[in-house]
Amino acid sequence: MDYDVPVREKRPSFWSYLMVGIVGAVIGGFLVLGIAPQILMYRTGNLSLGSSNPGTSAIVPAPVYLNAEDLQDPYAAIMLVAQQVSPAVVGITNQAAIGYDWFGREYLQDTGGTGLIISEDGYIVTNEHVVANARTLTVFLADGRSFPAKLVGAEKSTDLAVIKIDSTGLPTATFGDSDSVKIGQLAVAIGNPLGMEFSRTVTAGIISGVDRILNISQDSAIRLIQTDAVINPGNSGGPLVNAKGEVIGLNSMKLASSDVEGMGFAIPSNQVKRVAEEIIATGRVRRAMMGVRLVDKEIVRRNNPSIKIDRGVYVYRVEAGGAAQKAGMKDGDIIVELAGIQVNKVAAIQAYLSERSPGETLKVKVLRGSQEIVLEVILDEASN
Repeated sequence: MDYDVPVREKRPSFWSYLMVGIVGAVIGGFLVLGIAPQILMYRTGNLSLGSSNPGTSAIVPAPVYLNAEDLQDPYAAIMLVAQQVSPAVVGITNQAAIGYDWFGREYLQDTGGTGLIISEDGYIVTNEHVVANARTLTVFLADGRSFPAKLVGAEKSTDLAVIKIDSTGLPTATFGDSDSVKIGQLAVAIGNPLGMEFSRTVTAGIISGVDRILNISQDSAIRLIQTDAVINPGNSGGPLVNAKGEVIGLNSMKLASSDVEGMGFAIPSNQVKRVAEEIIATGRVRRAMMGVRLVDKEIVRRNNPSIKIDRGVYVYRVEAGGAAQKAGMKDGDIIVELAGIQVNKVAAIQAYLSERSPGETLKVKVLRGSQEIVLEVILDEASN
């Protein structure tokens, strides 16, 4: 006869649990080390992970081409523009001199900005303030390569500069006509805000204003395009692009105030193209002048109420032997138009002249008493 003999169940000891836990932890650690970095890098796109050094090459994502579904997106135009123009956008690191210590040693600081490739053989346009006081310049391309760059020339009054790298076959941008820009049209800004970690950031908005005049100094002003596309530190020198993928401006500055939002400014592409071509050809920019001293009408009315002026800009003095005198302009004339464009501020005339070259003929309409006179002024070259 068989009997069932009770068998005592053997339970795992404490040490068994401990060993299983240790083995599991080791396997889990290997999985984390092997897999997690790949997931993190995928999700962060082209950020340069683990480094805040602007000289570190960013991870370059593979090109993404739009499919039929993408083209149904209401923002497809922005995607196309970004894909078309981004390869010509570069990062610029400027190791700049910022001062000296008590022992005469130079302080150097790395600053960053953006540039735009305008020729296949390595000419790049950017802002003058991006390359100012440079000891060394380094350019970072969209394909991950980096090159030392040399300064070809710069012009402070227009805030434009051209640098050159030793390379060929580079992607280039196409300039559009900034004089045809209209308020309300699409505007896409591309650049490197806060350095190469966020390289080729794309923001979009509209053209908020044209012919915005900004004083650079007492005798210098510039005409700008206003946009609400987000422009941050590091975007300087990057392109402002229309829906056709044409560069209509070079991002230059924004209003920084707690009371202001969405007011960025770009140098018109026609000005950028003219200055860049002249720098490449001669290494410098020739500035045009009429040879007059001008005063705003508000100042004239306040200081000399006997002078009747309700529009235009007052000619305080015509310089002897200058372009204006040769054309017949006189002290006390009031300039009301330049090349058919009405002017009411000294800064507007300064900005307009900054877009002209010496030797050009400029039609100037003046008021002399009750008489309107059109003068043809052959512009002189200003001393730099």
